[in-house]
Amino acid sequence: MSRQEAAPDAVVFERKGASDGQSGATMHVHWLEQTFAEVSPDTDWLCPAERAQLEAMRIAKRREDWRLGRWTAKHAVAAHLDLPLLPSALAAIEIRPAASGAPDVFIDDRAALVSVSLTHRDGRAVCAIAPAGTRLGCDLEVVEPRCRAFVADYFTPAEQELVARVPGAERLGVLALLWSAKESTLKALREGLRLDPRSVEVNLGEDAVAALAVNRSRVPSSPVEVWHKLSTRFQQQLFYGWRQCDDEFVLTMVSAPESTQPVRMRMVSHLANPPA
Repeated sequence: MSRQEAAPDAVVFERKGASDGQSGATMHVHWLEQTFAEVSPDTDWLCPAERAQLEAMRIAKRREDWRLGRWTAKHAVAAHLDLPLLPSALAAIEIRPAASGAPDVFIDDRAALVSVSLTHRDGRAVCAIAPAGTRLGCDLEVVEPRCRAFVADYFTPAEQELVARVPGAERLGVLALLWSAKESTLKALREGLRLDPRSVEVNLGEDAVAALAVNRSRVPSSPVEVWHKLSTRFQQQLFYGWRQCDDEFVLTMVSAPESTQPVRMRMVSHLANPPA
C-alpha cells in the first residue's frame, strides 16, 4: 500500500450539533462543508466514469467546482456509512446525475441507501445527507446586492412584502435567505430551476423581521451550531427547513419528513498535536 493510500486513515469525522428539542422529529440530516484547499490534487479518488467526465470539462472554474462538489459528497457519504476514507474506497462511491440533474449515490455500481443534496459557492461546498427516501435539499448563497427585478421576478407577493418590511441593513441577508430556501426546495423536488421559483412559498416563522438577525445566526465561540427554523410549500407539499446565516453566507436545508437540527460532520486529524 502506498503512502498516499494510507494517509487518509489519519482522518476521522466528528459529528457535532444538537436536536432542537421542540418538535417530534426523529429523522437526522448530517452535513459536511469543504473548501478548495481540502481537495486532493490527485484523481485516484474518482471512479473511471467521473474521471472521464472531468477530463471532458474545458472551463477551469467548472472543473474546480465539480471536483470540490464530488470530494465533499464522497466524504459525506463515507462518513455517514462508516466507510474508509482511502482513495480506493472513495473511488467506489460514484455521484451520478439523474435525468433531472439531481445527484444519486452509487457504491460499487449499486444504489446507496442515502439521499444527498449538494451546493457550492465561492470556493465552499456543502453536502447534506439523510436516509434513503428523504426529500432533501440544501443551498449556500452569498449575501450580495440584488436588483429590484430579481425580487419581482422570483418572489411571491407575500415574500416581496416581507422584503419591503425588513430594515435596509438586513435586506440583503433576507433576500439571500429567501432565495436559498427556494433553491433548497427546488432541489428537494428534484426539479431545480425548471420550476418557477414563485411556485415555492417560504415561511420564516415566528416574527420574521425580528428573527432575521443575520449577523447573529452563527456564534463563532459556541461549540454548537446555531440554526433557526423555516418552512416552504410547493402546491400541497410542505417542506421543513433550517437556516444558518452570517454577514457573508446563507445556508439552508429543507426536508420531508421533518428533521431534527442539522448535525455537522467535521474532519479531525489525529496527526495534529493535542493542546498543551
